[in-house]
Amino acid sequence: MKRSLLYFLVGIFLLGACNKPEDAQQANSKKAPRPDVPTITEQDVQERLGLLSEQDAKFAQTPIGRQNLLQIILREKLIQTDALAHGLDQSADYQKLSTDKRMQLNEIYQAYTRQLLEDLWYEKQRQSGALKITDEEVAAYYKKYPYEMTVQQIIVDNAETADQVLRTLKRSPSKWKEMSRQYNVAPEELRNTKFTFMPGEFLPEIEVIAATSSNGSVQGFIKTVFGFHIIMKTNEKRLSKSEAEPRIRAVLENKKLDEVIANLQNKYEVMIYAQNE
Repeated sequence: MKRSLLYFLVGIFLLGACNKPEDAQQANSKKAPRPDVPTITEQDVQERLGLLSEQDAKFAQTPIGRQNLLQIILREKLIQTDALAHGLDQSADYQKLSTDKRMQLNEIYQAYTRQLLEDLWYEKQRQSGALKITDEEVAAYYKKYPYEMTVQQIIVDNAETADQVLRTLKRSPSKWKEMSRQYNVAPEELRNTKFTFMPGEFLPEIEVIAATSSNGSVQGFIKTVFGFHIIMKTNEKRLSKSEAEPRIRAVLENKKLDEVIANLQNKYEVMIYAQNE
């Protein structure tokens, strides 16, 4: 079984040597530590214990384990002290790497605090009932939309080309792959993807067209912020109530969330600074 450094040190240090950090710590515990001397405090030990695995932390509570832990901390303290004595903390590498890491950790912290505020806000909305979905609302939505649809799409970056592609596919739907390969500006990994959705889960403009189309038919072109869409409906399936319910609740919650956000836009003035091209 693999052992940690704590265990390997058992066979390296003699019992007398292992006692030295402990004895030194006890001897110096009654007087203030000198700043130029490596000092191991109980806080150092407790902080290191918090970083150990459960197995290592348990071993470190034993007399031998504690001595081994002290030896590990002592070795690190000696290395750090000597590194500082040689001015390595003033080296270009140290300054650059430590600054880069500080910026990285600050970005992580800032992202965490933003996400934390959002999570707490969502929880507050749910507790207030602003996003509450009733069984009656679910039942009404299922009665109106008890199905899911599947489509493929080609996104073209201009209306003239979209019209040409649509005309070609209306005449020959079998050329779909060829047209997609030549004109689809969607990310490559999405070009042959089939999108399956209930009403409310996808782009509204495409949902409306798909809902009124028969399987295998080509429709378009539909303009969205992503470009000009040409779609082919490949399937429609009725869902059971149990299949649809969690998805319906998510759709309805998103709709209520949109209403809350719209109210916030009226409440708070938001300024967007866009770079002039």
